[in-house]
Amino acid sequence: MATSFTKVLITGATGNVGKVILEALQNTDHQLDIIAGIRDLESDSKDLADYRVSFEKFDFTDALTYKPALQNCDILFLLRPPQISNTKKYFEPLVHAAKHNGVKHIIFLSVQGVEKSSIIPHHKIEKQIVASGIPYTFLRPAYFMQNFTTTLHNDMVNKKRIFLPAGKAKFTLVDVTDIGNVTAKILSDVTMHQNKCYELTSRLKLTFKEMAQELSLGLGIYIAYKSPNLFNFYFAKRKEKLSPGYILVLIMLHYFPRFQKEPAVTDCIKKITGIAPLEFDQFINNNKTLLI
Repeated sequence: MATSFTKVLITGATGNVGKVILEALQNTDHQLDIIAGIRDLESDSKDLADYRVSFEKFDFTDALTYKPALQNCDILFLLRPPQISNTKKYFEPLVHAAKHNGVKHIIFLSVQGVEKSSIIPHHKIEKQIVASGIPYTFLRPAYFMQNFTTTLHNDMVNKKRIFLPAGKAKFTLVDVTDIGNVTAKILSDVTMHQNKCYELTSRLKLTFKEMAQELSLGLGIYIAYKSPNLFNFYFAKRKEKLSPGYILVLIMLHYFPRFQKEPAVTDCIKKITGIAPLEFDQFINNNKTLLI
């Protein structure tokens, strides 16, 4: 008799988080049929050639791809692409399609503190998923350490500085590798995590000045931290050709925490994976070639 595998669709499979999930699943003993949802079946499948996955065309901006990708899908791993903020236009029909096609569980990559901030898109998406009645797991990660190899990379490498209006605010952090490991564990037995919310953080809270100090120590290069006022930050980023909308997102992520309660440190990563989370100094050591 043929073995029946649980089918899992991973959206955002070619991104930072998607890839670490696929990597973690490679090293996990599971009974899952992993499907990578990708926009371009030819080029994106080459990008994921090293992983044991099958492929389905999936595009958040094209509702016609929802039904074929979700057919016979048991579990949906869902994230929000940064460029998509209109949750009613894109995520409402996607969640409806998941319900219509019999998806049994949704794992949604949200953000820490989402329940207290109704203006961010993740808040609305969580509400849509709960309203659908589909069992869920909400992962609410802290500030990605990998922002230093992506969104903050230009200032880091070319100007040897962190340039953000974050003042002295303390941030909880998480390495996306830990998000991948947590997701792989949850996928192995979603019933253990039904309708649960997990805040994913490392154990230490740091200001950006402290992060700059750790980067300087770990890389052997002086990294400065400058916290500009909003006017200077906005126009500096406009000179770099960043869009006004994207600059607003950066302000929301880095400026608003100055006036909010410090986020909590949790032990969710260790409880789920059995392994302590990676700390910022370990992230630096593991990513030196990307940070210099």
